[in-house]
Amino acid sequence: MPSPSMPYARPAALPPFRITRIEAAPLFGESPKGGWSAEIRPEDSIHAIIAVHTDQGVTGYGSSFTDGRLVQAGLKVLEPLFLGEDALSPEFLSEKLHQNTFWMGRGGTLTHTISGIDIALWDILGQATGLSVGRLLGGSYRRRVQPYCSLLMEEPAVMRDVIASYREKGFTAFKIGWGPFGRALDTRLDEAIVRAAREAAGDAAKLLVDAGASDAQWPHGFKWAKRTAEMLAQFDVGWFEEPVRPDAIDDYWELRRCSPVPIAGCEVITRRQAFIPWLSRGAVDIVQPDVTKVGGISEQRRIAWMADDFGVKYIGHGWNTALGLAADLQMAAAFPSADLVEFIGGSPYVDGILAEPFALDAEGWLTIPDLPGLGVTIDREKLARYTPDVAPLFA
Repeated sequence: MPSPSMPYARPAALPPFRITRIEAAPLFGESPKGGWSAEIRPEDSIHAIIAVHTDQGVTGYGSSFTDGRLVQAGLKVLEPLFLGEDALSPEFLSEKLHQNTFWMGRGGTLTHTISGIDIALWDILGQATGLSVGRLLGGSYRRRVQPYCSLLMEEPAVMRDVIASYREKGFTAFKIGWGPFGRALDTRLDEAIVRAAREAAGDAAKLLVDAGASDAQWPHGFKWAKRTAEMLAQFDVGWFEEPVRPDAIDDYWELRRCSPVPIAGCEVITRRQAFIPWLSRGAVDIVQPDVTKVGGISEQRRIAWMADDFGVKYIGHGWNTALGLAADLQMAAAFPSADLVEFIGGSPYVDGILAEPFALDAEGWLTIPDLPGLGVTIDREKLARYTPDVAPLFA
């Protein structure tokens, strides 16, 4: 408390940080395999880096999980709505963008584009105030968090080797997903893959399983998911993710009540309003909005607190870039249940674009940066390997 002789000195008011332009750089060349039916190729763009420039010389960075060329088109549509606005008002501006484009469709390209803009706005607010995003959100519940290494499922022998290689790198939690699991229509293969992963990870490691039922033409329904959940319980699996198609809310509701392992989902849902029936009906044990798709940090934080009110655990979906991971780390600082973050194993878009790459500590955890904004810095030369023109992001 300040003494009478040392009164509290109120900081000077910040001037507006007017947005002069927003740029997007599609990432190409190293897109990781996703295990999808129509598999992405390395040269495909599934992520974009967004830069919000201001008249105060401060630039914020974000990430969108969609084809970067769609993001560039989305910025052209949104430009009349954001030019000249104050970047220090992320929730106001992001909601303005949502509210004034609803008639073009909610949840698609524009929502994904706004997600990256919003992350960048919070980055600017943190830089302007000298505070990390986690502190701006009201944290901090934790200073470090356990990452789970997110890996594509492989045939059992390969799966065992892949898990072992990332265990050697220091990871102590793993999620395996997609690939042949559930798609080969062979329950014996599904079980063999999970057994191989558990043996390689060790009994003490966390092991999570993602069926990936949001993939095109998912072949299974509730009964397969129920039988598979019972199998997964034998291997102490921490959660069963996307076990049925993403719109099958009744199946999710019933599965949650009979499954011996927790049920996770909702990564494909966008905007907070769409989460209300999933949370109010108790359709999942763990809700997984993706900050680079759902509407950004402004939207993610509302979903996270709403989930907490319903007694549902919030763990962000994070199959994205280093900037998406940086946002997830800051969110982990700000919410009580967010004790894990997703970390794609072997993606150059995570490992290869920062000046100081993320590094595991001796226990296999990540320190949450307590620096202004997102707390990370893009390396311009590294990023240039994955996009045709980085200059607009930094000029």
